[in-house]
Amino acid sequence: MKRTIFAILAIVFMFNLSSISQTKTNEKVVKFVIHTDFGDMTGMLYNETPKHRDNFVKLVKAGYYDGLLFHRVISGFMIQGGDPDSKNAKPGQPLGMGGPGYTVPAEFVPSLKHNRGALAAARTGGPSNPQKASSGSQFYIVHPENGAHFLDNEYTVYGQITDGLTVIDKIAAVEKGSSDRPVKDVKMTIKIVE
Repeated sequence: MKRTIFAILAIVFMFNLSSISQTKTNEKVVKFVIHTDFGDMTGMLYNETPKHRDNFVKLVKAGYYDGLLFHRVISGFMIQGGDPDSKNAKPGQPLGMGGPGYTVPAEFVPSLKHNRGALAAARTGGPSNPQKASSGSQFYIVHPENGAHFLDNEYTVYGQITDGLTVIDKIAAVEKGSSDRPVKDVKMTIKIVE
């Protein structure tokens, strides 16, 4: 009787283990494309950061990013966008404080680094944000070849540009005005690749 119970428990345990690993391996990788006047950047979202992944997909599918600007561009560091206030913003208008009205809890994964082309969530810094919660919509893409590893485990990395890295170089090289805003608007449109 005891052997039968142990055998049944072992089978149940193995089945659960099998279904868990099957879920992990069958988890679909979400791909996206960012269209700009400088070309397209194609990337993937990490399943290890599900809150950021799902939030980004929700906003993209709603058309939230379409027509927004890369409003902060620093060559050798990153290109940043996703501020809804940047849509139809006047020249010289200060940008970078807008969002959808919520934040996303930090999802730091030690293996996800700020390598070149990393997609990461912007956030407010300092004592007003001790939990390091991410902006609900603003993101940045890492520019330099050697990455920006001083930001690892400080800002949530939730994706990676896999094709079109030279587009980052082109955007990073544009002429900037005050607050690192490009003098000529760099607009984006983002789509999920089904």
